[in-house]
Amino acid sequence: ILTEVEGGSTLADAVESSGGGFSAVYIAMVRAGESAGVLDQVMGKLADTLDKQREFKSKTKGAMVYPTIIFFAMIAIASIMMVFVVPKLTAMYKDFGAELPGPTKILMGVSDFTVHYWYVVFMVLVVGGVTFTNWSKTEVGGLMVEQLTFKIPIWGKLKKDIILTEFARTISVLLGAGIPILDALNIVSNTLGSRIYSAGIKQAAIFVEKGVSLAESITRLDMFPPILSQMISVGEETGKLDSVLVKLAVFYESESEIKIKALTTAIEPLIMIIMGIGVGFLVIAVIMPIYNLTSQF
Repeated sequence: ILTEVEGGSTLADAVESSGGGFSAVYIAMVRAGESAGVLDQVMGKLADTLDKQREFKSKTKGAMVYPTIIFFAMIAIASIMMVFVVPKLTAMYKDFGAELPGPTKILMGVSDFTVHYWYVVFMVLVVGGVTFTNWSKTEVGGLMVEQLTFKIPIWGKLKKDIILTEFARTISVLLGAGIPILDALNIVSNTLGSRIYSAGIKQAAIFVEKGVSLAESITRLDMFPPILSQMISVGEETGKLDSVLVKLAVFYESESEIKIKALTTAIEPLIMIIMGIGVGFLVIAVIMPIYNLTSQF
């Protein structure tokens, strides 16, 4: 970047050609700041925005650490049981000639398959995971996965609030830097990371290009809540759209934090229920043959 600037390029052009992973929002803001002669102010706003985005993303990721650890711990415990514990119990039951109930037969069958055909299980998981990952990156697969994600209780609404937070914050920063609304919409549509909302914003940009207000354009699209279009309408009428969008970003961020807490609270009892069912099944499968043996004497 330094070499190109010293060679006469603008900072925006140097950043864009550097291949350093700078987003379209970053480049557009630097270009607008240079054109208006307020690069220092724009860079200050950009720094604040990036810091808020980093903090917000760390909160959303941090909320999923505990459930993820518990999930993998459950898988590890189940694997140890199937590979090491159940085979020993199976051998013991066979030695005593115990009559095996249905749950025990199921447990022994799963354990036997896991021990003798572990490579099949491993290959199925790897191939299935790679196939699903590649499919979810396609246009059709990505849309289907996103639509299903949005239907998950709490988590779906949380994802929408996160997207709306990024939308409002990014648009406000771009408008505050003096970038025209149409250009701002086109930039944001490529940076949200949501196929559904990106398509919606591109459609809104088409409406705006035809002379429709941003508020009316948003109203025509089902994925955006009424409060968003109402607040944008107020911002357009008062000439303070960027300020209103900042408030919207704060609102959706607070809504996201509330949902993160609700999700964490809901996951804990759900995990306990799943663990209880699993432990109950294991107890029944292990204890019933022993009970049958003792009742024979």
